[in-house]
Amino acid sequence: MKRQPLIAAFRYAANGILWFFKLERNAKIHFVCTILVMVTGIGLSVNRTEWLLLTFAIILVWVVEMLNSAIELLCDFVQPERHASIKIVKDLAAGAVLLAAIGSLIIGGVVFLPKIYEVLKWVK
Repeated sequence: MKRQPLIAAFRYAANGILWFFKLERNAKIHFVCTILVMVTGIGLSVNRTEWLLLTFAIILVWVVEMLNSAIELLCDFVQPERHASIKIVKDLAAGAVLLAAIGSLIIGGVVFLPKIYEVLKWVK
């Protein structure tokens, strides 16, 4: 098998990200959430370790959502009609997104809630 040029591989990956934004409503939701987390992190002066945790959580949700979208598109192409096995595959992929989102919420809570508490305590 002939190897593709490295620049072509990056171009294909960038196309995948662009398709994700064009095709998926959830991409726009994740984008807004990402901006909110970043602005909140800056506003609450999170430290380096907290930024690493937040970045990991953000990237995890993005990656799992993109894989979910790819799985759904492939399933719809292979089996356009409803099929019990395809439903299970799609549900598993959606479940992975839900788990990633729950994990990210937990990370966000661990990072942000103590800082928010301190700000609210100071405001009183």
